[in-house]
Amino acid sequence: MRNKLMKSLRHSQMSLVLAILDLVWITAAFAAAILLQRHSFVDTAPLTGYASYLLILLPAGMAATFFIGLRPPRPQTFSRSDIVDVTLFALFLGGVGLLAHLLPLPLPKTSVATFVVFALSLAVLRVGARMALRDKADLLFKPVDTTKILGRDALGGDFPAASEAYRDHCILVTGAGGSIGSELCRQLLSLKPKRLVLLDHSELALYTVHRELQALDDRIDIRPALGSIGSPEFVEQVLTDNNIEVIFHAAAYKHLPMVENNILEGLRNNVLGTRVVAEAARNKGVERFILVSSDKAVRPTSVMGSSKRLAELVVQDLATRNNNTRFSMVRFGNVLGSSGSVLPLFEAQIRHGGPLTVTHPDVTRYFMTLSEAVHLVLMAGSLSRGGDVFVLDMGVPVSILSVAKNMIEGAGYRVKDAQNPNGDIEIRFTGLRPGEKMHEELLIGSDMLTTPHPKILRAQESYLSEIEMAGALQDLRRAIETRDEALAMDTLTKYVESTLPSDNRHIAG
Repeated sequence: MRNKLMKSLRHSQMSLVLAILDLVWITAAFAAAILLQRHSFVDTAPLTGYASYLLILLPAGMAATFFIGLRPPRPQTFSRSDIVDVTLFALFLGGVGLLAHLLPLPLPKTSVATFVVFALSLAVLRVGARMALRDKADLLFKPVDTTKILGRDALGGDFPAASEAYRDHCILVTGAGGSIGSELCRQLLSLKPKRLVLLDHSELALYTVHRELQALDDRIDIRPALGSIGSPEFVEQVLTDNNIEVIFHAAAYKHLPMVENNILEGLRNNVLGTRVVAEAARNKGVERFILVSSDKAVRPTSVMGSSKRLAELVVQDLATRNNNTRFSMVRFGNVLGSSGSVLPLFEAQIRHGGPLTVTHPDVTRYFMTLSEAVHLVLMAGSLSRGGDVFVLDMGVPVSILSVAKNMIEGAGYRVKDAQNPNGDIEIRFTGLRPGEKMHEELLIGSDMLTTPHPKILRAQESYLSEIEMAGALQDLRRAIETRDEALAMDTLTKYVESTLPSDNRHIAG
């Protein structure tokens, strides 16, 4: 009840603000029309006699907005329906003024042209004001607080163990220019590492995050490394030159449709790139290696999800044959506000007047904040014993349709649907994309162990044998070298597990 009341209040506040602006525009447009007809922009005396027209036009404007349904143009959006409403609103008020002029009312007489000019001026003012307010819309009407859609209490508090694990260490973050990577860098700065090395293949992203971090703390040695994780020579040189002790591997292609349409390069980057960095970490005696994974790696139906699961298997394989580097993985759901997240898409669609696009009415996803994701990654590294898969207790999955509705109403608009055809913004269903799941999962098996943190669990899951892993990587390299997508898909089908009881694999735990 409280949420409904707040949404109703936000909508009423927006309507009131826009209605007041309409009163100003009506007054200004009528004044301009009279001045133009009188050919005087200095002498305002003619206006005083015609002010009585406003006693008719202003209530008519309110009636048009609240009763006839001609909505004020919204500062955040402007669609074809808004153009129709603006035109009808101007014509309606011009007609009301002309009718008052023609009827035997005690009003000063003017010409028909006055009301034509009035209607044109009003339309121009309404559209012009909208254009002027476009860049200020986010200041006028704040979007919904995204943390309220989690469906659970946010993960809070500090992790003292994480601080001790990274203080005065030389740390490498791959994919440092991305959403997760850049936030990792920000949080790591507060833990006072000795050196922070930023690795990314995007020159612009690397320049941007390096400049930002230097402004945050110029006392820490922050070094940019421009290059690809697919180059063993480059990665090993970065580790050697910077005496790297801890690696956070966040570099990956994560956009599902993009990887689905670029299978071989997605696999090259996500699987073989992970192998390069993890193997270099082992060879150089790095203390800790933490892989940033995804809930899409659980029983994947997409190439992206399969590539992330195979990357997990690569790390687990190295963990079983290594005594020096502690390898671990952290798996979580969608990150609010990250690149590729549905929330920035919805916000942009709201700004443009909709529609909001949802794949299916029943689709659900796990959500967490960017800060939570980074806390989990940092904690995972500090808790790792080797080969661990850490999972956050993320509560219940959230309906994407409910997210869309909440964001529309939180921004002060009404959902337009069959039950409310006069609403503001429509939600359109586009159908599940290739490889997309209706519901995501976080665990492959049912076995979980607790950790010192009540919201972080350690999963016990299957992994490939050394021989199986070697065969998978050999097949994958051959598929990429020969540009054979069919072989690549066969390799994923063969080696990315389905957790059936007959699955003859080892259990990590």
